[in-house]
Amino acid sequence: MVHIGNRESNAQYKYKHNKVSTAKYNIATFLPKFLFEQFSKYANLFFLFTGCIQQLNGVSPTSRWTTIVPLAVVLAATAVKELAEDMKRHRSDSDMNKSSARVLVGTTFEERAWRDVLVGDIVRVENKEAIPADIVILSSSEPEGICYIETSNLDGETNLKVKQGLPETAQLLTPSDIGELRGHLKTELPNDSLYTFEGTLVSEGGRIGFKEFSLDPTQVLLRGAILRNTDWIYAVVVFTGHDTKLMRNATAAPIKRTNVEKTTNRQIIFLFIILLLLAVLSALGSQVLTSRNRDQLAYLLLPEGEGAKTFVKNILTFIILYNNLIPISLIVTMEVVKFQQAQLINADLDMYDESSDTPALARTSSLVEELGQIEYIFSDKTGTLTCNIMEFRQCSIGGIMYSDVVEAGKRARVVNGEVVGQYDFTQLKEHMQENERNTLLFEFFQLLATCHTVIPEHQDDAANGIEYQASSPDEAALVKGASLIDFIFHTRKPRSITVSVMGVDKEYEVLNINEFNSTRKRMSAVLRCPDGSIKLY
Repeated sequence: MVHIGNRESNAQYKYKHNKVSTAKYNIATFLPKFLFEQFSKYANLFFLFTGCIQQLNGVSPTSRWTTIVPLAVVLAATAVKELAEDMKRHRSDSDMNKSSARVLVGTTFEERAWRDVLVGDIVRVENKEAIPADIVILSSSEPEGICYIETSNLDGETNLKVKQGLPETAQLLTPSDIGELRGHLKTELPNDSLYTFEGTLVSEGGRIGFKEFSLDPTQVLLRGAILRNTDWIYAVVVFTGHDTKLMRNATAAPIKRTNVEKTTNRQIIFLFIILLLLAVLSALGSQVLTSRNRDQLAYLLLPEGEGAKTFVKNILTFIILYNNLIPISLIVTMEVVKFQQAQLINADLDMYDESSDTPALARTSSLVEELGQIEYIFSDKTGTLTCNIMEFRQCSIGGIMYSDVVEAGKRARVVNGEVVGQYDFTQLKEHMQENERNTLLFEFFQLLATCHTVIPEHQDDAANGIEYQASSPDEAALVKGASLIDFIFHTRKPRSITVSVMGVDKEYEVLNINEFNSTRKRMSAVLRCPDGSIKLY
């Protein structure tokens, strides 16, 4: 149960705070986690084994520090690299936790850090701001409490999605109205499902009265989403921190092994077997030579009757002598190369996207060599691998072709009483004025401007001052194509859309929409046109 705007009542439930951490280590876990990860590499395990043997008196022909010190240096260098990368994660977490949110206190909104936002708080989120926690929208600057969000951080989709508050709360448009809201929320337990939500809003007086209202995913905005095309929203926090759906999906990162590391581990096992065989054969040879020449080796004071013990000691001695078969410099070289490759990726201008000012970012240097091991890419559609930019170039209306650019040899002409070739868009506009073609052309572009789920976003630097947010680039291209012929779609409301037709605004009532699916391979819209007629597109 979540009491709206009542921190004291919510404190008894001990909800999680809104501070999150995506870092790999902390002060308590660094040493055990780091050592476990490093000694799961067979090379480090081998050098640790060799270093331990060197500590035995009378076994090692070298100094006891010959392997331990280089291994410690390698581990220290790797630890510095791991700490440097994890510090970036800590700084990123700190910046996010310090982000500013507006929390209702009394009848005014005060600036609070995200980490200080609690379950039950009423927050105000403004356009292009990130959602600080999982929230239930109450009202917005748009009619009927609707708002638009971008969820690319959650599901990778860049098209805008529509959310809408309850009609009963959509009327609460001022801080004082929101401050008078009394009641509580009954919600599902925290879970990782991004597309489901069940809950109930129980009003306990105020302007709404004593009522209960069901809540569904339409009213829920998840942490990580970004508010777009909406001046502001008021919402109540239901899940915070690691209880949010975003963090529930962020499972602890497993220890990952690259193909190079897996191959190296296999080769090290192979080399260790060879080393062991060499050590055993050398120990056998030593035993044979010693037994045959014992009289000549009296000055060594070899003990009598300890052949088995001497044999084992000789095996360990020869393991130390042959341990360079697996060079410790291999590990140092691999770690240095990985770290440097990550820096080169970050500085690679060929992987910089100028349009969005986004450089390449290697979040960890442990996996960089995997990029060179890719042989096959499985993709569900071409847009994943291409620019996926679509433009409205040509159309056929009533058997007549129109194109944005017409080559000289393809221009329209009359042959045997029939039109052959293409007209350009300038001529298309002229044809719009001709009575015999006007109706068909008008219906075609009215269809393009109205039968879609595109959301217009007003931007000064966009064509006609509007940037179209669509679920697919082809849908946006069709709407932009209509705007080229002065059928400019510019406003969407919950139950209507407005199109500027040749400079005159016309409002179409949306009666129903059957969205695109793979079975029908099309979408349909039922509209009531300005003249009162009802049309199915």
